[in-house]
Amino acid sequence: MTPDPRGQVFDEYRHLLFSVAYRILGSAADAEDAVQDAWLRWSAADRSRVADPKGYLARIVSNLALDRLRSARVRRETYVGPWLPEPILTSTDTADDVAATDAVSMALLVVLETLTPLERAVFVLKEAFGFSHAEIAEAVDRSEDAVRQAAHRARGHVRARRPRFPADRVRQREVTERFVTAATGGDINLLMQLLAPDVTLWTDGGGKVRQAMRPVTGADRVGAWFAGIATRPYQGVEPADMTVELVELNGQAGIVFSGAGRVIATLTLDLAEDGRIAGIHNVANPDKLHAVGARTVHRIETGR
Repeated sequence: MTPDPRGQVFDEYRHLLFSVAYRILGSAADAEDAVQDAWLRWSAADRSRVADPKGYLARIVSNLALDRLRSARVRRETYVGPWLPEPILTSTDTADDVAATDAVSMALLVVLETLTPLERAVFVLKEAFGFSHAEIAEAVDRSEDAVRQAAHRARGHVRARRPRFPADRVRQREVTERFVTAATGGDINLLMQLLAPDVTLWTDGGGKVRQAMRPVTGADRVGAWFAGIATRPYQGVEPADMTVELVELNGQAGIVFSGAGRVIATLTLDLAEDGRIAGIHNVANPDKLHAVGARTVHRIETGR
């Protein structure tokens, strides 16, 4: 049977399309849906008139993702507790991989969540994928002037709020390993050594799992929170029955907690300039753990 050229072209850019949609949406499930919808449009398109399949598909999926983001923002207004992005397993084997996955870190995705849907789509297409203002204007159905203004606002907003000190990957992994030792062993002294005085913990249970309803701030409070969960059942799983894995989540060292045959939480750390932990993102909403539970490893792409 002769391979379908439509499918071959689409599969060539599938990772890129997921990368675009995931950065815009912060949800692996919604990103996969956007990619599937892009495939349906590609299948029905007159491809003889498409000179640049890569750019064409990227514009389609970004527009689809933007529509989904607008709907998601309405739902998130009534979300119970802090809303965090859906974590994904990633793989970084090359320097280009590292550059790409840095753009899907939990810390950056949280910052992108504070942008308007248009600003977020423009930022992703411009900064991560190098689209021109004219190409972005076509993708999001706005004027070039509106796109330039949105790009300017988004860059300023992200620059002011994203972590200022990208962690060395080796240092990140070392601190994460020490954090696992301290948190699972109830070693409050080691935990306090690792935490910055103004550390902030965000926990996302979505109202389905009991978590802190507001960010927990300060080393004493965050340390006490982790010391407490190390000594009692968590989501019905005894500490002794819990499996703790060090993996790559969103381009950085992360932690997956499993028990009773399921993933029950993920955790990633942001480091301050001195190497101490400045931010912790803990996702426990079961609806956001399917991608990690399925063990799907994503290759994140960037650039034109």
